[in-house]
Amino acid sequence: MSKVIEKFIKYVKYDTRSDEDSKTIPTTVGQIKFAKELAEELRSIGMKDVFLSDAGHIMATLPSNIEREVPTIGFIAHMDTSPEISGSNVNPKIVENYNGEDIILNEEKSIILSPKEYPELRNYVGKTIITTDGTTLLGADDKAGIAEIITAMEFLLQNPKIEHGAIRVAFTSDEEVGKVGNHFDIEKFNSDLAYTVDGEAIGEFRYENFNAASAKIIINGRNVQPGDGKGKMINSLRIATELVNMFPEKEIPENTEGYEGFYHLVSIKGKVEETKLHYFIRDFDDKKFEERRSFTIEKVKIINKKYGPGTATIEITEEYRNMKNKIEAVKYIVDIAIQAMKEVNIFPNVEPLRGGSDGARLSYMGLPTPSLFAGGHNFHSKYEYISTYSMEKAVEVILKIIELFAEI
Repeated sequence: MSKVIEKFIKYVKYDTRSDEDSKTIPTTVGQIKFAKELAEELRSIGMKDVFLSDAGHIMATLPSNIEREVPTIGFIAHMDTSPEISGSNVNPKIVENYNGEDIILNEEKSIILSPKEYPELRNYVGKTIITTDGTTLLGADDKAGIAEIITAMEFLLQNPKIEHGAIRVAFTSDEEVGKVGNHFDIEKFNSDLAYTVDGEAIGEFRYENFNAASAKIIINGRNVQPGDGKGKMINSLRIATELVNMFPEKEIPENTEGYEGFYHLVSIKGKVEETKLHYFIRDFDDKKFEERRSFTIEKVKIINKKYGPGTATIEITEEYRNMKNKIEAVKYIVDIAIQAMKEVNIFPNVEPLRGGSDGARLSYMGLPTPSLFAGGHNFHSKYEYISTYSMEKAVEVILKIIELFAEI
């Protein structure tokens, strides 16, 4: 296996799920454990100024080896994996020379990765694919990005005749729960621009993304003996169902694409006495995003008007904004990335990111940071997979971007 694949297989063994409800920084111990290992690896390959912050962010430098002034480039990936599905005891399966047919991930549980449901699989016929064993996610989001960045840095360190400017790398914690920007030190990172290596399929390039907010709603009920419930019981579960039915049926992830926004009911937990709902609110357009926030608040007001003040409470937290508003002012960093892909024979797929990345928060903090592909598919899922070809090409793109900046 190539170095990037060896690194990736090693990294996915670390359980680095983040936890939205945790009060610690970072939100889980597993991230710190992994961060310490990565910091040591960066030192061992020859990176300079390796630094691990209390928040679990790693930074390191590859110093310039040319005299002329060129922009300092950053490459960023996140260490945590989604809390939506287990990232413990990840057991990657390697499928060589993929034949285009169903892949049995777990025979005992009849879990199958099929091109009928995931037609993109057929793009990798003849290639090597790494999948899950059907019980956990894989962790390509974003340990593939970490492996690709470190592999590129190691290549440059081993080939000092290749000219490059100063390069900064960072591996961040808690991206999946939207907390990177809370503790990332932009001044210490000291880069003119950056790219996250956090996208999905080969060729994907994103410099615009959702505006995003998280809405947590609590419905307060009152429980009594059911046989004596008339005029006394307030069933929070039933009221929660009523609230859910107020949201537009077509404006959900299952029914939207492209630039269409949505409301996503992430979880609903409760009993008669209390029910908690968690929504994601997403839209690319600033005005429509604010309208969605207002819509959600208004529906809670309707519940309180019908059932009494305090029946429902809502807390809305903004997570990130559309990075396009900040990146268009320095569009050349987009042009260079697209040129780099073309020069290594990859067709650039420039579409809006129906999600977020470290780059969204960082762009608003003053570090313009579009998103490069890492190569994976079906992130946050037991059906997650990645092609080794895509990972190797991601390394080539990183190196080509560095080369093009050195020529400025």
